[in-house]
Amino acid sequence: MKTIRRTIFPDLKTALHDDRAVVITGMRRVGKTTTLHWLLDQVESENKLFIDLERADRRAVFMEPNYEIAYTYLINQGVNRDIPIVVALDEIQYVPNLPSVIKYLYDKYRIKFLLTGSSSYYLKNQFTQSLAGRKTVFEMFPLSFGEFLDFRGEPYRKRISFQEMMFDPNEFERLKGFYAEFIQFGGLPNVVLEPKTEFKYDILADIYQSYIQIDVKSLADFRKINELQKVIAALAARIGNKIDLTKISQIAGISRPTLNEYLEFLEKTYLIHRLPAFSGFEKGITLGKKLYFLDNGIANSLAKVSEGALFENAIFNQLRGYGELAYYSKGNELEIDFISTPSGHSAQGLEVKVHPTESDERRLERNSKKLGLSNWSLVGQYPTQGFSDFIWGGLIF
Repeated sequence: MKTIRRTIFPDLKTALHDDRAVVITGMRRVGKTTTLHWLLDQVESENKLFIDLERADRRAVFMEPNYEIAYTYLINQGVNRDIPIVVALDEIQYVPNLPSVIKYLYDKYRIKFLLTGSSSYYLKNQFTQSLAGRKTVFEMFPLSFGEFLDFRGEPYRKRISFQEMMFDPNEFERLKGFYAEFIQFGGLPNVVLEPKTEFKYDILADIYQSYIQIDVKSLADFRKINELQKVIAALAARIGNKIDLTKISQIAGISRPTLNEYLEFLEKTYLIHRLPAFSGFEKGITLGKKLYFLDNGIANSLAKVSEGALFENAIFNQLRGYGELAYYSKGNELEIDFISTPSGHSAQGLEVKVHPTESDERRLERNSKKLGLSNWSLVGQYPTQGFSDFIWGGLIF
């Protein structure tokens, strides 16, 4: 089966050329296992091995207190101990003591490890000290819109600057159907490749249930999973809003400390992201964080998300790859959805509108100038009669 290349692939291939372990992390079903197989295929030597740690018998080997048993297991699989060994381990979060095992095998036998895990929570807590200086971590996210088009075999020209992304009527007509599907169903590979709409919903439901039944239960000690699910449902209905801790605590019937614990877990397992406020011109500013989901399809399957919120959530995920991202709000008088600061460039205010208008542009200009921004632009989903001076979301690849 042909593997469709992801934008992360070149950096991963480069990472094969040093001794450090390569760690790939990201949400469930984002394509980590496929990527791990691809990466192992790039290793020129045949002295390599793939091990799936979802299998209990293979987990047991790496849970033995005597780490030499793990080494003997590798040798018994047919690798040659006299030349460099490369070992790919899939789903490392299932073996809590694995960092120590890897450190031992790396230090004593110089084995090169390629690893995947579905939680930065686990990786940052367990791997930070054990493998300090011995690993390089890559985060995988659902497909960008450009990758979505790659998966669908549709050509496009990558845009670098926001100016290049301004509304183009020809590209709008060519790509609007793809973009509408991307907004509704998100960018998880299995969902993107499924041609039937009804099956897309089934796949999304299965992914979410797997997240609850596998990731949550294996990575956390939460005793009341139903509480966590109430929190997730409440969050899905509040995309693009500042997180009201008091309100969500009341809805779920939990304390604020418990809610904060849930939010931390949901963020570290790649379900949500909490976007900070922009403080470039007001040092010390303290505002609540705005909420977004890392996949539109998952969010849309959990709650009745409005058209505007779903579009804003898609734009958030599309903009993440273009630089540092924040929002600005000063009461009801001055709000800007996103402030993007690409590396080496000045900050730009971006206001998201399903149907942008000239009056929206004038308001954004006033707000941007009040904030001291010299660059701003509307981001729209559809053109409005007589107005096309906006970035079209379908050109943010």
